[in-house]
Amino acid sequence: MYPLIECVPNFSEARRPEVVEAIVAAIRQAGGRAFQLLNVGSDADHNRTEVAFVGSPASVEAAAFAGIAKAAELIDLNQHAGAPGSPRIGATDVVPFIPLRDASMQDCIALARRLGERVGRELNIPVYLYEAAATRPERESLEAIRRGQYEGLKAEIATNPAREPDFGPRQLGPAGATVIGARPSLLAYNIYLNTPDASIAKKIAQAVRQSSGSLRLIKAQGLLVEGQAQVSLSLANFAQTPLARVLEFIRREAARYGVAVTRSELMGLVPQAALVDAAQWYLQLDNLESDQILENSLNLALPEEVPSEATSENPRSDLSLVDGLAAGTAAPGGGAAAAYAGAMAAALVCMVARLTISHKKYAAVEAQLQSVLDTAERLRADMLAAVRDDAEAFGAVVAALRQPKDSEEPAARADAVEAAYCRAAEVPLRTARNAVVILGLASVVAEKGNVKAGPDAATAGYLARAALSASAANVRANAAAVRDRNTATAWLKEVSGLEARAGDALAAIERTLRERK
Repeated sequence: MYPLIECVPNFSEARRPEVVEAIVAAIRQAGGRAFQLLNVGSDADHNRTEVAFVGSPASVEAAAFAGIAKAAELIDLNQHAGAPGSPRIGATDVVPFIPLRDASMQDCIALARRLGERVGRELNIPVYLYEAAATRPERESLEAIRRGQYEGLKAEIATNPAREPDFGPRQLGPAGATVIGARPSLLAYNIYLNTPDASIAKKIAQAVRQSSGSLRLIKAQGLLVEGQAQVSLSLANFAQTPLARVLEFIRREAARYGVAVTRSELMGLVPQAALVDAAQWYLQLDNLESDQILENSLNLALPEEVPSEATSENPRSDLSLVDGLAAGTAAPGGGAAAAYAGAMAAALVCMVARLTISHKKYAAVEAQLQSVLDTAERLRADMLAAVRDDAEAFGAVVAALRQPKDSEEPAARADAVEAAYCRAAEVPLRTARNAVVILGLASVVAEKGNVKAGPDAATAGYLARAALSASAANVRANAAAVRDRNTATAWLKEVSGLEARAGDALAAIERTLRERK
């Protein structure tokens, strides 16, 4: 089951349906099959549209880029108008990535930075990173980045160092700038009171929000909606400030004014965890386990669903990586592909070992093949981890290079760049070392494994050799950028030695298989 990430971009258009439709169509087309459009919500008063979609990391990245590109083509911020004070600095104003299934915040941070670099480079749009992806503490807040809106940013971006973008040019075109980041799920939660007096809702909103020193990560305002007072809330992190806590706080505040809560509503989609948390609190289910929920238990018991791109001819394709390699972004790239080739090589060694251990004919080598299997499984896991590590290492290089060159601490920037390049070389070096070990294991299963699986043992050897060659190329490229030449020279010497050993091992595999025919 591949990772799932949600993306909720906001576009500065809602009054021209044809423009909104064109943007959504571009998003849907780029997302492919490992992608699902969840919701399109337009607010004509604020002249703003929110689009929500979910998919594999590569699919949401491709879809987000397509939406940004189409919005830049069709929306001119110089002609844009909305409700007074409606915040916006770009045609695509903000693009948050949210980790859902089998994805971490670090995955979303790396994704945000890859997308930001590409948007700045290919679309010539200034990009600011925010929340968890922010490169500066003062940019964690979306409100801080939007201060002054499009007009204020346009006047300052070229001259004010504080407004220099993380990626892209220091000037605004008609598409403005885009804010890209990573954050937890944001809940829009409205609570209604049995009074038409909006002033009470405003007092309660002031009492509950973080800016008044009350509940953390809560924004709130009091409104009159269809004759009923409403406390409109935004929960930035329901895990830290749960729904139940917010509702009970407002119940107590409402009682001070002699009113009561009549109902509440959630706007848009809500994570299951937020509702489970509320159920645990209200029902006092202190020991509720995830697998006690019927749907969760079924998800664990039933076979994993194969993504729709996978076919009967290719049932095990890893769409998130393959789509990412094809997406035209700098990461994932060759280092990740090298690690995945190594993981496939290790998997084939496991396959041949299992096909051998299960046969009495090969009982004499069962213990040896069991040891090979255990080692290959460990290496397979490490190679898969290196796929992600390589992409993250490249993201760190990009972040380090984006630090201002004219900062007050140039040495700190240089040290950050050096550390990032070292990490970017060490990950493929780890892949290269593992690849040689996998080649040795492939030699063992080629010689002593099930003879009928000989072609699989050979394939394991060829894939391991490819992983080594590809990772060696990445080591050499990153070593060239490292200032510590002693360390870089040691890496290059080690890589050359690994390649020499690999050539001998692969020749041995081919010779053994010819002899066993």
